[in-house]
Amino acid sequence: QVQLVESGGGLVQAGGSLRLSCAPSGSISSLGAMGWYRQAPGKQRELVATITSGGRTNYADSMKGRFTISRDNAKNTVYLSMNSLKAEDTAVYYCNAAVRRIGDFMRDYWGQGTQVTVSS
Repeated sequence: QVQLVESGGGLVQAGGSLRLSCAPSGSISSLGAMGWYRQAPGKQRELVATITSGGRTNYADSMKGRFTISRDNAKNTVYLSMNSLKAEDTAVYYCNAAVRRIGDFMRDYWGQGTQVTVSS
């Protein structure tokens, strides 16, 4: 069974920075696109950023310039560097990835979420 394991969330003051990491546990064959989404209290889950296996990135407009998504294919890890954090960035951040297990098809997986709280 594959699980996406996230880390790096926490409490930070407005204007501060955090870096989230996410990697699949278990044996995998390959990784496709990976990404980050977030869900604030009382709101729907929204796109933060995605990155293809080739490194092509896509960002939600409100994240451009402050957030950077990257990946290390050797480590099967995706990162989200968040700078100039604002109180409205407070949310649970979820990792998403297309993962192919050995002997299986490519499937979509979600992490359990990591809380990011920005104090003003």
